[in-house]
Amino acid sequence: MNDKIKAAPELITDTIDLMDNPGSRSRTRPIFRRPAAVAAAIVLCLVLATPALAANMPAIYEMMYMVSPAIAQYFVPVQEFCEDNGIRMEVVSTYIHDDTAQVYVIMQDITGDRIDADTDLFDSYSLHIPFDSMSHCEQVGFDEKTRTAKFLITISTMNGKDIAINGGKVTFSVREFLSSKVSEENIPIALELTAIGEANNLYTLGTGYNNNTYTYVGGSFIDGKSSDSYTVLIPGKAVYSLGKGMDITGIGYVDGQLHIQAMTYDKMTFDTHGDFQLVDANGSKVQYNSVCFADGMGTDNRIDYQEFIFDVSQERIGSYKLFGNYYSNGINTKGNWKVTFPLINSSEK
Repeated sequence: MNDKIKAAPELITDTIDLMDNPGSRSRTRPIFRRPAAVAAAIVLCLVLATPALAANMPAIYEMMYMVSPAIAQYFVPVQEFCEDNGIRMEVVSTYIHDDTAQVYVIMQDITGDRIDADTDLFDSYSLHIPFDSMSHCEQVGFDEKTRTAKFLITISTMNGKDIAINGGKVTFSVREFLSSKVSEENIPIALELTAIGEANNLYTLGTGYNNNTYTYVGGSFIDGKSSDSYTVLIPGKAVYSLGKGMDITGIGYVDGQLHIQAMTYDKMTFDTHGDFQLVDANGSKVQYNSVCFADGMGTDNRIDYQEFIFDVSQERIGSYKLFGNYYSNGINTKGNWKVTFPLINSSEK
């Protein structure tokens, strides 16, 4: 047995104790008080001698990562490109400086035309990093000729120390991406605003997890203040369509404010969303509060609602016109793309 394998149990024990008490390295605490960590450590010991097993079994890898990110990443082989579903993903360069690493990754459609200038990873990407860090990813370029999108991954250490000292390998994975973006703005909404009256079918939306019918998702508020509950319209039949997947399902006055409710039924697939604007004769726009909630949360039949609340009275509404903005995507491509690369400087490929 080599030295690295012999040393592993010592390192595992230290990691478990740090999880319980980050300020202590004591090994005197009873083992039976940490069954989950102990089970993970046992699995880790079993796979230390078989790195290929750990690298190719996601469940084992994730358990290793829970116990010690540094050890988990140590056993993942470097693989700077991969292909799945006709899409190639590849690391083309890394630039290490001070406490930050900048990594350029490209995605290319080698069988079709699903990559474009608006390709969006749709928050489906993940980064496995062997030290505490902050990171984000953004598209920074597109090559029309090769249909290749370039993404910049930025990683910074939490403690501000030189990232080269932490070192190790990083794994970047993507589950899906969106393309063929659709944007329609300033759409005139052909509804007679002066005919809108008081809303009768109302629902008290709680922000806790015990809400019976609808699940509160979030909101945007002019004054930055939130509440424990909100009064919203009960969703009804569509009265106006802004585009595929987005309809107005309610409009009316509640406590002197105009509520406009939009339903999106494929938000989780195509990121369909939008908003509304009340504009006066001078082109001034009224700010709004908004509340988001969902029906069928956690299911394949989830429907999302966003209610826009304008502080404009019925007496003044005749001075405004209503416009809408609509955004969606035409293609959702799923796959399993994963690359692992060392945090060292490299030249552009």
